[in-house]
Parts: sequence; C-alpha cells; structure tokens
Amino acid sequence: MEAKAQARFVRVTPQKARRVVDVVRGKRAEEAVAVLRFAPQAAAETVRKVVESAIANARVKADQASEAFDESKLVVLEAYVDEGPTLKRFRPRAQGRAARILKRTSHITVVVGEAESNGAAKAAAGTKGRTR
Repeated sequence: MEAKAQARFVRVTPQKARRVVDVVRGKRAEEAVAVLRFAPQAAAETVRKVVESAIANARVKADQASEAFDESKLVVLEAYVDEGPTLKRFRPRAQGRAARILKRTSHITVVVGEAESNGAAKAAAGTKGRTR
C-alpha cells in the first residue's frame, strides 16, 4: 500500500532540497528518518517531517483498509522536489540602484510503500541514471 505526503511552499531552494532528497530515495523508511535526523543540511528537518508524515499516512490507510501494518517493510518509493513560487524582493545597492533578491520556495513530495519482492525496483531507484 502506497502513501504520499507533501510539504508545499517550503522556504528552501529546490536545488538545496534535492541534495537531501537524493540521499533518501530508495532507502527503507526507518533508515531514511535516521539518516535525515543527523544530516547537517537545513532542509533535512523538513524532508524528515515529510517522510514521517508519509509513514503516518500509510499507517492510517492500512487501518482504514483493515490490513496489517509493518513499518519496517516501508520503502521510500518516490521522493522529489518541485519548484514553488518565487518571492521577489528588492535590496538597495550603491549609487541609488536596487537589486532584485529571489527567495525561492519548494514543494517536497515523498511516496512510501511496501518493497517489491524482487530487487529490481530498489536497484532501479538507487541508480539515479548511472549504468555502472
């Protein structure tokens, strides 16, 4: 059973958030939370909360469907960061000029589900486009 969680309009640049999300994609959900808890990046806290929310959503879906729920079987199937709206601000500069400051936002999405019985899905998730 798959469950999804999103954090929208997060005030972190998508480029910085993608660095964190790439670390946990394809990992077991419990392992992903543990890695994010000790990651030094500022975006790691937000991504950890989204992963924990996806786990909680999976638990609720399993309860509603009267299915057995085992958190240790959950895997981060999908994790991606989309660009949100950019806040535009101005800062005074030399000689009476103004410079535009772009404050970027992100939409962070995580999908967790039970691991496939064959290892093909995990292997495909972990390659990130590499062939070796």
